[in-house]
Amino acid sequence: MHRHRELCERAVDPLEIAAGLEAHGVTDRTAARYRHRDVFSLAEELYARVPAVAGEPGRATAPAPMRDIETRAAWSLRALLPGAACTATAVVLELTDGVLGGGERLTVALVGALAALLGLGLCLRSGPLHAAEGRSSAAAAVYGYWLLGYVMYGDALLDQVLSGGPEGPWAITPAPLLGLALAVAPAAWCAHLFSVHAQRKLVGSRALEEFAAGVRPLLFGTVALFLCVLTGLLHLADLGYGGGGAPVAAAALGVLLLLARLLTVHGFPEPATTGLAAACAVEAVAPALVLAGRLPGLHFVAQPVYTVVAAAGTGAVPAIACGAAALGLLIHATVALSRASAHTRA
Repeated sequence: MHRHRELCERAVDPLEIAAGLEAHGVTDRTAARYRHRDVFSLAEELYARVPAVAGEPGRATAPAPMRDIETRAAWSLRALLPGAACTATAVVLELTDGVLGGGERLTVALVGALAALLGLGLCLRSGPLHAAEGRSSAAAAVYGYWLLGYVMYGDALLDQVLSGGPEGPWAITPAPLLGLALAVAPAAWCAHLFSVHAQRKLVGSRALEEFAAGVRPLLFGTVALFLCVLTGLLHLADLGYGGGGAPVAAAALGVLLLLARLLTVHGFPEPATTGLAAACAVEAVAPALVLAGRLPGLHFVAQPVYTVVAAAGTGAVPAIACGAAALGLLIHATVALSRASAHTRA
């Protein structure tokens, strides 16, 4: 009680104390030393024995989880802005093909990209994808923009490097970026559903292991649901540009970005940034290895890239980079997001 008095005084319910104790390393085995069957039981006694701080809102009158339909509609509309901006830009470019010159079309594309980025910024400022102050990092944003840029230009860059270029204009691929922009809204709803159901499991659990066992399949289901929706959107976007593309790399990137955002929102920004940085590093190293392989005696360093591209094309590089990073973040999220302390409200 003395060691965790401040936590107990400011808690609005025993669950908050249990999550705080878990964050400080208290386990059910530790609780057994205090003659309690688990951390939840210990938290209930601490909640009952430690009075609330004078002047603080009453514990019994703590606000219930927000179920404001207008609030959900607001962040849902904001989540649609990136996809709407990219779709409008694609339509304008398609309708003005052969009418506008290269400079005008570039201006339209830049305005559309700026509108999509502004819409994404508004989406991340509130709603399920919003991270509390101090959790987001500028480095993660830079890595995210790198990965999105590679979606459009990466394959063309690697192809030019492999062919000894540059030779002629780059063949950019805007379809995956359009699909990812449209997937922002499903990502927000998947994050919302995960948070809401995790809170419900926290209320209904009586032990930390019980809560963790219930959250893990919830996390896997959330990621699988998002992957299914994202794959459909990527195929629709690809059909809009004539079809024939392989959305594997974009799907892996979408899952990577979702997991990174979930970890950031729930208080684990460092592993999220590390995962994004690892994917960026692999994508940057691939063309660098090809260039280094042209130096005398260093041809062997480029052999892995040539092997991967020969087997599955240039799109295999971002697919491996983002897929491996997403798998690593999923493994980490399985442990981190199954902790009760990851789901306490500020």
